[in-house]
Amino acid sequence: MNIFADFAERVNSVVKGLDLAADAPELDLRRVTVEPPRDAAHGDLATNAAMVLAKQLKMKPRDLAEKIAEGLRADSEVDAVDIAGPGFINIRVNKVIWERVLADVVAKGNAFGSGSRGAGLKVNVEYVSANPTGPMHVGHTRGAVVGDALASLLQFAGYDVTREYVINDAGSQIDTLAKSAFLRYREALGEDIGQIPEGYYPGEYLVPVGKALAEEYGERLKDMGEGERHALLKGYAVDKMMDLIREDLSALNVKHDVFFSEKTMHGQGNAIDLTLDALRQRDLVYTGTLPPPKGEVPDDWEDRE
Repeated sequence: MNIFADFAERVNSVVKGLDLAADAPELDLRRVTVEPPRDAAHGDLATNAAMVLAKQLKMKPRDLAEKIAEGLRADSEVDAVDIAGPGFINIRVNKVIWERVLADVVAKGNAFGSGSRGAGLKVNVEYVSANPTGPMHVGHTRGAVVGDALASLLQFAGYDVTREYVINDAGSQIDTLAKSAFLRYREALGEDIGQIPEGYYPGEYLVPVGKALAEEYGERLKDMGEGERHALLKGYAVDKMMDLIREDLSALNVKHDVFFSEKTMHGQGNAIDLTLDALRQRDLVYTGTLPPPKGEVPDDWEDRE
């Protein structure tokens, strides 16, 4: 039982029953809300009905509130109705309502409060999606918690939710990761690699990756052609980084349904352009310009699509 939805229906029913409503057949009730009052001493529930409907019904909010309050007082499960300020309506309900709510809590357990608003509509929530070039940092952790909570709320509201992590395994950052892993591999074989070159990933987290490569391949990687070796290192390093990320996600109890590899989109007959073309045909793509940076705008700033 959702007490707020229940009483929103009761308030709407009272409004529709007013003689005044006959003159407003297109009465818009979407902005009518029922929620806890700001001060619990004022009652159990509060509604803004008179405030948002007064203009439509061509009445003063306070006068409309009096009429709505009169209708609510006729409800046997309402103990008291008071009007505050310019027209807010505070409602105190009969204890039978709370007994009904508590019985519903006991009956539904952890499902109490869930709803059917989503009606099974499919929703994809993509969150975290940290670049697989190193472990998660605290910013990724925040995104993981917020994204997972959002997905859970949508699911609780009746949506069919898919939780997705997009693995950004295409692009120059993965080339750099592979080169950095190769350095650590050479180091694991006893080679003095000196200072990590600028632009490479210097993190200690790649040391175990280098050792694992050395144990698995020995000296063989050195003898491979550069193209073959680079392709192998990219996949190997990404897998190792994703293992680290999955461990952290598991520690947070964050579980994704889908781990989608970005690079798979680049080898399927130009899938990105085909998808954008399909979206444009359905008028689902917006082309605009980026706003200028905050603060002092550079002299060479130009609007770009």
